[in-house]
Amino acid sequence: QVQLVESGGGLVQPGGSLRLSCAASGTMLSGYAMAWYRQTPGKQRELVASITAGGVTRYQNSAKGRITISRDNAKNVVYLQMNSLKPEDTAVYNCNKISTVPFAWGQGTQVTVSS
Repeated sequence: QVQLVESGGGLVQPGGSLRLSCAASGTMLSGYAMAWYRQTPGKQRELVASITAGGVTRYQNSAKGRITISRDNAKNVVYLQMNSLKPEDTAVYNCNKISTVPFAWGQGTQVTVSS
C-alpha cells in the first residue's frame, strides 16, 4: 500500500521561505509525474506545481518565480521550495501523482503565512 507523508510546513512571516517534503513508501515515485496541491477550507484543492518523471516542471501562475518543485529519486522524495511567501499561500499542502486514480492522500502539511 502506497503511503505519502508530507512535512516541512509551519508558520512563517510574509516574505519567508519553507521547503516541503513528500516521502513515499510502498512504491517508487520516480516513474510518476508528481504534483503538489494545496487546499484551504471551503475551496477546491488546486495544483501548485508539477514535475514529470523526466524532470519537466510546470507551475500555477501565482507560483511562478517563487516556488520550485524538484525530486530526488534516490531518496524517493519530492520537494517544494517556497520563497517570498504570501498570506494567500496559506493552505494545507499535499503531494500526489498526476492521475485520474491518485494514491491515497496523505495528511498534508499546514503552511501558514502571517505576521
